[in-house]
Amino acid sequence: MNKILLIIQREYLSRVKKKSFIVMTLLTPIIIAAFYGLIIYFSIEGVKGTHSKVAVVNNNKALTEQLSSNKNISYTYVGQSLEDLKASFKKSDYDYILYLPPFELSKPTGIQLLGTKQAGLSLNGRISGDVENMIRNQKLKASGIAQADLDGLKTNVDIDNKKIGESGKEEDSSAGASTIIGTVAGILMFMFIMLYGIQVMRGVIEEKTSRIIEIMISSVKPFQLMMGKIVGIALVGLTQFILWIVLTASISTVAVTAFVGKDKLKESSGMVLKAKDGTTINTPATATVDSPVLSMQKSLASLPLTKIILVFIFFFIGGYLFYSALYAAIGSAVDSETETQQFMMPVMMPLLVGYALSLSVVANDPYGPIAFWLSMIPFTSPIAMVVRLPYGVPDWQLALSMLILVVGFIGTVWLASRIYRVGILMYGKKTSLKEMIKWFSYKN
Repeated sequence: MNKILLIIQREYLSRVKKKSFIVMTLLTPIIIAAFYGLIIYFSIEGVKGTHSKVAVVNNNKALTEQLSSNKNISYTYVGQSLEDLKASFKKSDYDYILYLPPFELSKPTGIQLLGTKQAGLSLNGRISGDVENMIRNQKLKASGIAQADLDGLKTNVDIDNKKIGESGKEEDSSAGASTIIGTVAGILMFMFIMLYGIQVMRGVIEEKTSRIIEIMISSVKPFQLMMGKIVGIALVGLTQFILWIVLTASISTVAVTAFVGKDKLKESSGMVLKAKDGTTINTPATATVDSPVLSMQKSLASLPLTKIILVFIFFFIGGYLFYSALYAAIGSAVDSETETQQFMMPVMMPLLVGYALSLSVVANDPYGPIAFWLSMIPFTSPIAMVVRLPYGVPDWQLALSMLILVVGFIGTVWLASRIYRVGILMYGKKTSLKEMIKWFSYKN
């Protein structure tokens, strides 16, 4: 046991002391925030900043209504024929030509958007929407129905989600918040397992190719070496994950303060919401019931945030240990990272399938049979369970999934150790799956 602890200490300290670890731990939350911020900013500014001039050739006598210009598109009706306009188009000031041929209002066909450059998907959609509204207004005018009367028929419905607890009392819930939290947790789980699992494999390959492993196993057993490496890197990942939570929370607070204003975020003048687990969520006093800030905070307050974080950490550790044992076995069986491809796919496929199904099937039907079995099978449960958790998972299912994952980890460690003890000393020979299977029968 002392030898395993020494290996854990070595693996942990050798990684957390690296400048690359410190820099990436500090910069990753900032980079992610900046990345998504830039996407949102340029998406909004890109739409605001574009303005297209469209020449409209209307050969449809039934269309007496005209397209209305807006801040992104200017429509100009021209009296030229389509052929004449195309001939002089390059010299004109227009970006595109919208051709409206003769058609029945019930079956608009043959409409064309022409230009010297391909119209983007967003512009095409906006012009299509404008033409649809124009034809709709034309139909309303012909039928004698006023737009105001039609608008009066519309009714907005806002449904509050409630869950009936075990005691029969109503409990607040939020499908939107559950979906967002579940999706983010699933993506993070997939990234962490892949990132740190591959680190184990690379570490084994590096020590094997440098022949350091030959010296190390003269003092420790291969199983002790494998377990020490797996647990040590797990602690590195857990350390980085906790620091990212703290840094992300701090950056979010600073960002909200910068955009909303310090006066609005004063705790003394704000409302206080508490999550189901007692976690305090401060709300700006100036926020109204319909504001996005208060709406999001009320949604978060309906979730057991502490439970979600603790269960996430458990499944992160369990999922990592489950897969990292397999990655360690792969690393011990090859001499270079380029040789790992044939063995990586069988290991990665269950994780990829679990990731894809969790963000589609499980998120849409978290209580269905597919969601249940995905959250029970150790190959997929780390992702599926954290996606299901915000929606509410019975305690017996959560406990059963945890137990199966622990048993699955013990099983993968046993299988991986059988490969690791032989493969770690194999050099200069490409290993096949058939040969790896034979290693299971080798005696100590």
